[in-house]
Amino acid sequence: MNCLSRAREVFDIEIAALKAVRARLGLSFTQAADILVQTLSTRGKVVVAGVGKSGNVGRKISATLTSTGSTSVVMDPVDAMHGDLGMICDGDAILMLSYSGNSEELVNLIPAIRRFSVKIIALTGSPRSLLARHSDCLLDIRIPREACPFNLAPTASTTAMLAMGDALAMAVMEARGFRAQNFAKHHPSGAIGRALLLKVKDIMRGGERNPVASRELTVKQALLAMTKAKCGCVSVVDQRGRLVGVFTDGDFRRAMARDESVLGRKIAAVMSPNPICIPEDSLAVEALKIFNERNIDDLIVVDARKRPVGLVDSQDLPRLKLM
Repeated sequence: MNCLSRAREVFDIEIAALKAVRARLGLSFTQAADILVQTLSTRGKVVVAGVGKSGNVGRKISATLTSTGSTSVVMDPVDAMHGDLGMICDGDAILMLSYSGNSEELVNLIPAIRRFSVKIIALTGSPRSLLARHSDCLLDIRIPREACPFNLAPTASTTAMLAMGDALAMAVMEARGFRAQNFAKHHPSGAIGRALLLKVKDIMRGGERNPVASRELTVKQALLAMTKAKCGCVSVVDQRGRLVGVFTDGDFRRAMARDESVLGRKIAAVMSPNPICIPEDSLAVEALKIFNERNIDDLIVVDARKRPVGLVDSQDLPRLKLM
């Protein structure tokens, strides 16, 4: 079997594993989500514990919970028996991960955890295991087989465990009313945070970099304004300074193809009326949405009186790390 065929087989096996786990979702999942929601509503936290590959998956699940507003910490089962149990408080929820459900480090931890008033949620592929029997809620992640040719190395099982953790985190996030604005607060230095926290007025080109022309000006004068601002368009305004059109380098090329004497014509005759624009207090993410949905290179920014006060150039977005 060549490597490409093997890769496809691994994908097929892991997809089949996810479908098998998905088919068993039921009341226990709802119960687990309810436990976490109740825990977090009383200012408790989610303590995630696992060893080996399950521990690695647990760290990712805990990170996902935390980044989506559900306070979570990772507890190493070995260190827990030597003082780290101090991170557990009454009212917490303990998410314990073990595919076999009989990991010695986790099983030995259960009596110590039961001294606290907590709920234990088990993610395991063995519903009759010690971990499953001593938990308050069982999330069954049994899979048909591992992707490992010897059916030994954790592959499909860890994928199923990770997917279950993601599903639980997303269900809890929605149940708690966590929104995009909340997400941004947890990711202030990332692209998502920048897009959600920044406003259009924070990223627009203004002043001399925002060319504006009266509709009475000629095409030649408008082109000079565009060139001076190093911009591909100019906002066209009426006598009150309100936006009525836009003239782009594309408009100029099309007009030249029809009439070579266009330079002396008034810009009002060749501009594109009613251009797409965005209020200056809009979030940057709204500008991104417009660029994604509309085939434009520049987005005019207007104030409350619909006067063009700035311009967002699509070429600026990669530099601002918003795309």
